[in-house]
Amino acid sequence: MIDEAAIGKKYQALKGSLNERSRRLWAAAEARSLGRGGTAAVLRATGMSPTTLNCGLRELDSGESLDDGRIRRGGGGRKSLATLDPGLTQALDKLVEPVTRGDPESPLLWTYKGTRRLAGELARCGYQVSHTLVGQLLHASGYSLQANAKNREGSNHPDRNAQFEYINRQAKRQMSRHQPVISVDTKKKELVGDFKNAGKTWRPKGQPQEVRVHDFMDKKLGKAIPYGVYDIAKNAGWVSVGLTHDTASFAVATIRRWWKRMGRKVYPEARSLLITADSGGSNASRSRLWKWELQSFADESGLTLHVCHLPPGTSKWNKIEHRLFSFISQNWRGTPLLTHAAIVSLIGAVRTDGGLKVRCELDRKHYPLKVKVTDQQMKSLRLRPAHFHGEWNYIIKPRK
Repeated sequence: MIDEAAIGKKYQALKGSLNERSRRLWAAAEARSLGRGGTAAVLRATGMSPTTLNCGLRELDSGESLDDGRIRRGGGGRKSLATLDPGLTQALDKLVEPVTRGDPESPLLWTYKGTRRLAGELARCGYQVSHTLVGQLLHASGYSLQANAKNREGSNHPDRNAQFEYINRQAKRQMSRHQPVISVDTKKKELVGDFKNAGKTWRPKGQPQEVRVHDFMDKKLGKAIPYGVYDIAKNAGWVSVGLTHDTASFAVATIRRWWKRMGRKVYPEARSLLITADSGGSNASRSRLWKWELQSFADESGLTLHVCHLPPGTSKWNKIEHRLFSFISQNWRGTPLLTHAAIVSLIGAVRTDGGLKVRCELDRKHYPLKVKVTDQQMKSLRLRPAHFHGEWNYIIKPRK
């Protein structure tokens, strides 16, 4: 009489250490050794499928071996849904990239495309798939989770590179004569108060600094507008923190402060100043107020101002961005900007291994918006456009 309980115990003891092929071969060998009724006894004791046991018997009789350690013959096992229905992959492609796949009417064109949402939409199309399978199909089709990449700068002006070369020549010539060259721009406006600031800073474990949930401006504290001047030759920076508006008057007032507090001390023999700036914002190349205020500064300082604007869409190449502003952002990362005084202190504390030093002051003056400069005022300027792109490059001389 066959002891099926003993067979079952033996199978359970070996099951964990055998792969699929080893299990069916062992069951086939056990059934053969038991003789008549052995196959039925093994099936009852192990719960194995008759198809699996019969496969093992055939392999045992034939003595065939599978190459490369395979468990099944090539093509064995359950077919994937993508193989059984090639339309599944195509349907998924149309949901993930509807426009490029020719389906601008896709219901997920403007929707977050998580794997669960994609699985649900496929179910409405008649494909019963899990979100796990959707993830596997996306990887197999060459998709991956990716963030946006800031690489597109918009349309390039045909003289973009030529303008950069022109600025470089002017800067080298100016510095060779020991005359100052500065890069100017406005840093991102900041909310003042206990608001979240990007980045992380060291704190006692489990004790993050608590800040407001919503970033609505505190009307009492307002905002901070840092406008910077970076001295390229001396690797030194000046920042004025404004309280009202980022206007051309505020921009030139910052340049004036830099000259009075720092510039004329290190350039006592200066007769001219080269200013490099973006083409937009408070120092825009088309701004009448910017040129009017520069004329006032030239009259006061006696300096001849050479102004060069970067081509449109190239503000990230402005030297002040990566030589001054980037270090300010690093210095206050993860720190709420609680007061204007704190902002001034954080900016003024910036130091780098390369020798960068920064001075900062609060500018409490009110700078109104929509200040008009008349045609008559423009005619009074001693402004001479350069031969190369005079709208970007020009000279302003003192009127006295």
